[in-house]
Amino acid sequence: QVQLVESGGGLVQAGGSLRVSCVASGRTFSDFVMGWFRQAPGKQRELVADITSGGITNYPDSVKGRFTISRDNAKNMVFLQMNSLKPEDTGNYFCAAGLPWRNTIRYNYRGQGTQVTVSS
Repeated sequence: QVQLVESGGGLVQAGGSLRVSCVASGRTFSDFVMGWFRQAPGKQRELVADITSGGITNYPDSVKGRFTISRDNAKNMVFLQMNSLKPEDTGNYFCAAGLPWRNTIRYNYRGQGTQVTVSS
């Protein structure tokens, strides 16, 4: 089992920045690929960044160049730095821990999330 707890969300104006954090406990953190997802009302859940144990990152085009994911394996933490925020970035941001499975990542654990609201 892995427990994940996010923090750092809040209200920010468009163009601003915010950093959200996630601390993990339970199984060995460095075993997992870590991802940040967001969920907005009426929209599908979206993976906004992921990072392997070795630090290889991946972003969708919607956030590329604006969001940066990082991790500290010694502290069992993963971070998401969000710059140049837009109102469409509003949502509940949660971190998830997953393992490679065939050609994808299977995320078996997730936190409750932290709300990010971007005002126009």
